[in-house]
Amino acid sequence: QVQLVESGGGLVQPGGSLRLSCAASGSIGSIADMGWYRQAPGTQRELVADITSGGGTNYADSVKGRFTISRDNAKNTVYLQMNSLAPEDTAVYYCNAVIRPVLYSSFFTYWGQGTQVTVSS
Repeated sequence: QVQLVESGGGLVQPGGSLRLSCAASGSIGSIADMGWYRQAPGTQRELVADITSGGGTNYADSVKGRFTISRDNAKNTVYLQMNSLAPEDTAVYYCNAVIRPVLYSSFFTYWGQGTQVTVSS
């Protein structure tokens, strides 16, 4: 069984920073893309950023220049460094990973439980 566990959310003032972490654990054969999505109340879940196993990155236009995604393949962990946070960044942030479990030949998409990020003065 594969699990994604997120940490690092919380309350921060506008202009502040937070770092989210997401660790994958369990019977992992290999991990392809990893990423972060977010969902604000009354909206659809949207991609924030993702990163390939080779380190290629992709960002939503709304976070370019403010957020940085990275990963540690040895630790099966993906990070999201969020700077210059604004109230419109308030949302539940979800970790996502495409993983091939041990003894499987196919990849499956897994989600974390979500972590709340609130930007408010």
